[in-house]
Amino acid sequence: MLAGSDRGKDPALAYAGIIPRPVSAIADTGTFILKNTGFLFARPAGADTAGSGVSFVIAADSALGAEGYELTVSEEGVRISAPTRAGLFYGVQTLRQLLPPAAERARGGQWTVATGVIRDHPRYEWRGAMLDVARHFFSVAEVKRFIDQLAAYKMNVLQLHLSDDQGWRIEIASWPRLTSVGGLSEVGGGEGGFYTQAEYREIVAYAAERFITVIPEIDLPGHTNAALVAYPELNCNGKQAVAYTGIEVGFSSLCTRKPVVIRFVLDVIREIAAMTPGRYIHIGGDEANSTLPRDYEAFIDSVEGIVRAQGKVMIGWEEIAQAPIDSGTVVQHWRSVDLAVLAASKGALILMSPSTRVYLDMKYDPATVLGQNWANYIEVDTAYMWDPVTLIPPLDSGAVKGIIVPLWTETVATWSEAESLLFPRLAAIAEVAWSPAVDRVWDEFSKRLGRHGARMTAMGINFYRSPRVPWPDASPSTRPASVVP
Repeated sequence: MLAGSDRGKDPALAYAGIIPRPVSAIADTGTFILKNTGFLFARPAGADTAGSGVSFVIAADSALGAEGYELTVSEEGVRISAPTRAGLFYGVQTLRQLLPPAAERARGGQWTVATGVIRDHPRYEWRGAMLDVARHFFSVAEVKRFIDQLAAYKMNVLQLHLSDDQGWRIEIASWPRLTSVGGLSEVGGGEGGFYTQAEYREIVAYAAERFITVIPEIDLPGHTNAALVAYPELNCNGKQAVAYTGIEVGFSSLCTRKPVVIRFVLDVIREIAAMTPGRYIHIGGDEANSTLPRDYEAFIDSVEGIVRAQGKVMIGWEEIAQAPIDSGTVVQHWRSVDLAVLAASKGALILMSPSTRVYLDMKYDPATVLGQNWANYIEVDTAYMWDPVTLIPPLDSGAVKGIIVPLWTETVATWSEAESLLFPRLAAIAEVAWSPAVDRVWDEFSKRLGRHGARMTAMGINFYRSPRVPWPDASPSTRPASVVP
């Protein structure tokens, strides 16, 4: 049965509401009745589409690249074709947005879809987010929920920040006290937590089913207080550190010249590499203020060799550009233009995570309760109105690999709170990463985002109703209770 709220509406309006904006979308005047929509929330390959009127076709199309797709809706049915299964999956995410928001809550039924053709492919190879589970721990179920949210916006990377001063969150069998001792604290004095290796593999597999690559991050040589609590021998003075529940940075360091520290790093990287099928391991490298510069550079060089020996490619925050890094290393820009340019001059690929634009732990405005403001106030338009190519003019556009959106969790203790900082800014940045720059205009996007509010509500997302977005169902001043007291 068709939803009553959809009767009398022009279905072609759905083509104007897709986020991220497709490369090409042409609506026709007809409609198709889509049945049994439950398969839309599963993987295309292997999903039961019998009786739905939807067909999937793997077909070569050089114009679509590795992740593009063509979605055709006729009065006879829906056809999604793509060169790869990832492209088919992204076509499904677009088809979801052609349905009414109520379909997000349904696992069956019938819905009208406007006829038309969409041809689409991403601008950047990497489109992802970083979740800090070290400052506050989040369960496997909450991480899976985040993975589903990323997938809905065609994002394909999840960087998990698994260790920091406040807690160590991944089981390392050869160093068990990392989690049994170092995993039992978090910001504010909570109980912390950690993932067993089986749970980590479960997260990695769940993400892979949605064409998302998990990149594990172990922060070294700074941000290591939790490890120093667990193993005092990693400290230069050999004394056990005290569990830390604050939010300051830069005070901790591994004693990089000790042989035990190199053995520690080798064991940690070896175990993480064994349970991570992706090509990349993130070694942090930021804010190592308590490590001497010469020791820092030698340590990063050694760690890169360890990562390389495990058949992986090293990623680090932009500070690692000061060390002798390999060509092809991935460097994550967050603050320093000079370090980003230096990294590129050494042949590194650049991930863009500019703190003034995409650090989603930043407050929206001075009235926002959650979050910080040391980098910027980041309203939705600030998160949207920038371009990776022009943000750092000396940087060659070919060096930019993609965008990673960090959510640091110093002020975030629940997933509902996390969502209020992530959304709708995550949707805005997903479009920066996917859609052609020439087609991105704030006024047009803000209207699409406003219409998209009903879909986020149907998805159960606790999003912030920015006063800069024309939400059809709320006054401009409306804010969620989790953002303003």
